[in-house]
Amino acid sequence: MEMYENPDKVIATGLKIIQLSGNNTDLKIRAYKLISDGYSSKRNYQKSLKFLIKALELLPKSENKLLKISIDTKAGIQYHQLNIYESAITYLDRAEKMCLEYPIPDSVNSFLGVNYIVRGFIYKEKLNCDIAISFFDKGIKELSLNNKALENASRISIAKYNKGNCYILNGQNKLAEQSFKEALYFAKKVNAKSLEAFALKGIAQIYKLYGKYEAAITELNHAYRIANKVNDLVLNEEIYKGLSENYLALNNTEKYQSYQLKLIQTQTKLKENERASIENLLAENYTNLENKSNSEFSNFWLIFFVASGVIVALVFLFLSNKINKSIQILEVKIKQINSNFLK
Repeated sequence: MEMYENPDKVIATGLKIIQLSGNNTDLKIRAYKLISDGYSSKRNYQKSLKFLIKALELLPKSENKLLKISIDTKAGIQYHQLNIYESAITYLDRAEKMCLEYPIPDSVNSFLGVNYIVRGFIYKEKLNCDIAISFFDKGIKELSLNNKALENASRISIAKYNKGNCYILNGQNKLAEQSFKEALYFAKKVNAKSLEAFALKGIAQIYKLYGKYEAAITELNHAYRIANKVNDLVLNEEIYKGLSENYLALNNTEKYQSYQLKLIQTQTKLKENERASIENLLAENYTNLENKSNSEFSNFWLIFFVASGVIVALVFLFLSNKINKSIQILEVKIKQINSNFLK
């Protein structure tokens, strides 16, 4: 319940659990996951990955199959957040296989639901919205089984919000509006303010498509008041983008320039965070390589880790160059907007 509104409290609780866990490996793994989730909520994927890796390192010592499913699912989510889709799918496939083989299906419905929703994210980002919607529906169905819809309300809200975005891309605005309103309903059920703000942003997007710019601004301002309490960069980015577009449509140049500047500054910070996360991933990979090399591993595994390091390095160099170019473009845009203010 604290994850979206007070992630710092979640992280502090996880650190305290680690101190008290002693030799309880499973408890320590859960605590590392809790901390990783907290940092993910703060969009700090660098630190989130750091604690997830600690959980993954301990996982072979656990006999708890549900815990293994949980950590593999989290790894799938983490790599999706880093846009490393092949690794995300690998972990999601492994988690799904364990879910389908688990002897008590009722115990894994939530894991399967999240699994399918994350797959929906990936397909949505690859612009295959029809497949994405089918996975969102599968996920919502699993999360709603056995009267657990309220227990999974925040996850259902996220799925319905993203489903709404897919409907917009498909030009199905009425269905999109319905999905955003359902997302808002489930977010309010658990008082998840950041999810409420995202849903309001979605509703505002529909109003903009209808040409109701003043109504869109009203919804976005409501979302903006909520967002100030949450401090979510991705949420802020979406709200600034919406406000700048609607004020531009109303020919309000001053407001447009103000929110466009905030948008570009937020995008720059997001790009910097993404680059830091990739650098951390590369550093962790080489640390693992060094540790494995010092142990009595066979030549096969040594070659495997070296090859993995080279692949990650190449991916890092490609993404780092891409991010640097994006940041340079954003900096130019900031200078242009600043010069407009001085005219």
